[in-house]
Amino acid sequence: MTPKRKKQRNHSAPRTGPQPTDAHEVVLYRAQDGTFPADIYLDSVPATIRARIRNVAIQVAEAPPSRFVGGGMWEAMHGSMTGWFEIRVDGTPRRTHYRMFCLLDYKAEGQEKPLLVLVDGRTKQPRT
Repeated sequence: MTPKRKKQRNHSAPRTGPQPTDAHEVVLYRAQDGTFPADIYLDSVPATIRARIRNVAIQVAEAPPSRFVGGGMWEAMHGSMTGWFEIRVDGTPRRTHYRMFCLLDYKAEGQEKPLLVLVDGRTKQPRT
């Protein structure tokens, strides 16, 4: 005789908005003066670096960020920068480090997807 199974109930909470496990939409932060610092930074770097940063942003957003495995190209910041993330790309000359600082926004009004916000970038030399 086979024992009867109880019907399992789904006890998950109802969705109230975008979730961290959803694919994200990549957007640019707009400063109070109307400029887009991330776009200004991207225009200042070599075209190959610009393309690589954009490619990583798209891959992270599709993964989504909490599941992205990218060999150090997407890293959470620590200390006073907790809550921030950076896209890391190295290039010439002499393995220059190119960094795009990002935030994840799950509370943006009127958005169906959570946002991966490209805020601003910086370039630095190795070991600095």
